[in-house]
This record gives sequence, C-alpha cells and structure tokens, in this order.
Amino acid sequence: MNSRYRYLFASVFALAFAASLLNRSHAAELPPFAVPESVGMSSERLDKLRSYFSKEIADGKLPGAVIAVARQGKLVMYESLGVQDPVSKAPMTKDAIFRIYSMTKPFTSVAAMTLVEEARLILTDPVSKFLPAFAKLQVSVPRFDSSSGKVAYAMVPAERDMTIQDLLRHTSGLAYGEITANAPVKEAHAKAGLQTPGVVADFGGIGPAEQVDRLAKAPLAHQPGTAWEYGLSTDVLGRVVEAVSGRTLGRFLKERLFAPLKMTDSEFSVPPDKLGRLAEPFANDPATGNPIKLIDVTAPPKNDSGGAGGVSTAADYLRFGQMLLNGGHLDGARVLGRGTVGLMTSDHLGKIADVGFTPGELLLGTPGYTFGLGFAVRRAAGLAGTPGSAGEYTWGGIAGTFFWIDPKEELIGVFMTQAPGPSRVYYRKLLKQLVYAAIVD
Repeated sequence: MNSRYRYLFASVFALAFAASLLNRSHAAELPPFAVPESVGMSSERLDKLRSYFSKEIADGKLPGAVIAVARQGKLVMYESLGVQDPVSKAPMTKDAIFRIYSMTKPFTSVAAMTLVEEARLILTDPVSKFLPAFAKLQVSVPRFDSSSGKVAYAMVPAERDMTIQDLLRHTSGLAYGEITANAPVKEAHAKAGLQTPGVVADFGGIGPAEQVDRLAKAPLAHQPGTAWEYGLSTDVLGRVVEAVSGRTLGRFLKERLFAPLKMTDSEFSVPPDKLGRLAEPFANDPATGNPIKLIDVTAPPKNDSGGAGGVSTAADYLRFGQMLLNGGHLDGARVLGRGTVGLMTSDHLGKIADVGFTPGELLLGTPGYTFGLGFAVRRAAGLAGTPGSAGEYTWGGIAGTFFWIDPKEELIGVFMTQAPGPSRVYYRKLLKQLVYAAIVD
C-alpha cells in the first residue's frame, strides 16, 4: 500500500472513530466528517500538523490541545492530543472544556448585533445613553517634555462620547490596565481593583454595576474614535447588552446564541457535573518559568465578563464559526442576517489601523490586519506574515485558544489549549501555516 493510500485509510478510520465517540457523548453536534481529499485538502499534509503538535506536547511545551479544521462545511480534522490535566495526567478528550478568555468577545459582539438588528441599539449611539456613568469622561493625554526628556500626562475632557461602534472595534479609549502604556490609566485601574492581581486577565471579580462605576472614574487612554487599543471595551459592551435586554449577559447569550446553535458547553462557568472535562494548564510556563494561574470557572462569577470570562469547547466554537461562515444561520437557526455578518467582518478602522500597535501584531505578531465589529480582519492576501485570504476574520484568547474563518477558502480552524505565555503567538502562526499547506485543490 503506497503512502498516499495509507494516509487516506488512516484518515477514514480516524474520522469514523471520532464519529463513534461523538455519538456516545453530549458534545455539540459537529459538521459531517469527510476524507480531506473530497474537499480539496491533503490527508498526508494534515498528518504533518498532527505530528508537529504531538511532538511539541511530547517535548513538554504544551499540556494538550484539541484541533478542529473544517472546509466546505465538512470536518477534515478533529484531534485531541496530550493531557487534559498535567497533574492527573488524564488524557485530553475532544469534549474538553477550555477557558477561552478573549474568544468570548465574538460571542458578546454577536449578542450586541442581534440588538442592532432589532433596532434596540444603533452603532452610533453613545454608550452613556445606556450607561449614564460614561458621560463626560476624562482622557489621559501624553505630552513629551523636551526639557526633561520624559513623557508627562495631562487630563482633558473627552471630545465626544464613545459609541457602541467604538466598543465593538476597540476605539473607545478604554484600555486594559495591565498592558496599556498610559501610566495614569494603569495606575487608576490598579487602584480601582479592576484586575485581580496574580490571575491571568481576571476582570470579573466585582459586580456589574460596581465595574461600570469604577471604570467610568478612570481616565481613557485615547480620545474616542482616534486610536485602536485593546481593552475593556467588550466588557462594557456586555453591560450595554444587559441594560438593553434586562437580562444577564450569560442568560442573553444562552437564549439568543448558545441554545439556538446547540452550543451545549458554552457559558461563564463550568457546572459540577462537567468539571471532570475542564482542561488545565501547566503549573509554570515552559518558556518563561513563570507561574500560571487562570480564572476560576468552577462557580458562577460576580459578573459575566463579556471580554474574557467564557468557557467553551472546540465543537461549540466550530458551530459558532460555521454559523458566521454561513452568513448568520446554521441548521435552521438564524442568529444574524447575512448583511450584519458582512458588516461585522468589514474594516472599521480605516486609517486608524495604520497608527500604533495593530490587531495583527497583538494576535499574530504581524501587521496586515484591521478590526471589524468583534474580530480582526485580514486586509489583503499579502501584508501579513502568515497565510490567509483577504477578508479572513479571527481572534484568540490569552490562555492559548485561537480560531479563524476564511470565507474565500470556506475554511474554519479552531485550536483549544490552556497555554498562556509568549509561545501562543508562535503556535497560532504554525497552525495556520500547516493548515493552508494542506489545501491542494
């Protein structure tokens, strides 16, 4: 049997075995399985992806991972590798539940856009219309002092209100205190207790009303609408969804997104009967040696962090991605209109994307991406130092999770792991390179 047919046989067997396991679980329904060659992909080349990550895990660089790749609505790779828990050595399972951190942001963004479709929100609405505390904010403006050679900061009034669009595209002026370069903003966030010390991106330690009140008292890092800075915009967007809908963000997402799409394991905490499926990180990051402490998802949080608090599975996120790729619907459930998905995945930064740190540099360590309404969006086939197509949209989470959707190639990739640290950007690029190398039609 030549190598090509060995790979085909192995792929068919693996897909059939995965399907049999799925039938015995309560995981979300997956797309139909297909031999990669039937949708223009190479089994042999996908096996190189599997081998690469298996070796990284064997070398102790990752605890474990679940990888899902779908093309033309067919699943061509669905792999669980390594261990789910480095302490117990329990093997990784395909239905493992992961802290997805900022991959919660696309969920919250879709939730807001369902309210836009109902005319309960308008993108140009001021945030203060729904959250009055955000009226008349102050902005911390850096000014270079030539005599001292240092940067000083002045407080000035915001020139305009931040809008719903600003929240969706991260041009509100709201920052993450732990990563912003604006010293007064960093100091104000620390004093307000907006971040739990020692825990990776824990922004859910206070109640919703208190979060809004504390954040509104801190200065903005930029004048609204003038710069892209990644931060607490989507958390505030979640508070807007709650104010407009009269529901908690978790309940709204369950009713409007998770239940219709049969995303059975996506929420803001892991119930007791599912805790055995929760994936865990190493105690210390293999690259830096720094200790790792992720958010506690074993009990409901004080607030549903729309920017960082979600948990999900590869299967759930694949269903979410397929809904978007289909233009807002999946298996008879319509979540958004096709035009709304098109709007969300368009460039909403324009020239703003050419100034300062860009979305692609944060996510993938390369320029070439702008930002839409909830996602980074690839500007052209070139520019970025990673494979992809113009119009591809994507995001990831600080604990290592990552997804992208390529409408031109009808391709979805989902990578789930619990490995925060600098290596996560490297693995995202490697994953994309190996997946695109497997396209052979």
